[in-house]
Amino acid sequence: MMKLTKNIVREILEHAKADAPIEACGYVAAINGIATQSIRLANVDHSPEHFSLDPMEQFTAVRKIRSKGMQLRAVYHSHPASPARPSKEDIRLAFDASLSYMIVSLAASTPVVKLFSIRDGIVTEEQIEVIDNAEENSNVL
Repeated sequence: MMKLTKNIVREILEHAKADAPIEACGYVAAINGIATQSIRLANVDHSPEHFSLDPMEQFTAVRKIRSKGMQLRAVYHSHPASPARPSKEDIRLAFDASLSYMIVSLAASTPVVKLFSIRDGIVTEEQIEVIDNAEENSNVL
């Protein structure tokens, strides 16, 4: 299960909508087990069907996360026209088993956000709990 603040969910959805029709991508960072920061990264492929991250931008983002005493918790990306489930390419490129993989689908009128662990090609959906910024009144997605 991943706990995310409402602000993080809003930021990720805004990023996905702003970058559409290309896939948006970025990182989610957590402190004390709660995801409190999203970091937008550029999709260097500029593609509506896949994404690649710039290694230098990744390095800078991870260094920033660590300098704040946070942990890199997830990689997120959007699917502008397909469901919120990992594609074959997403599964093949999920190299870090310690991370979760968040997918935002914009295919329907209401965006769908799902979270997955991908280990050795096996995909398992994880639960997301959206909490108020003050950790009050939680809602499970």
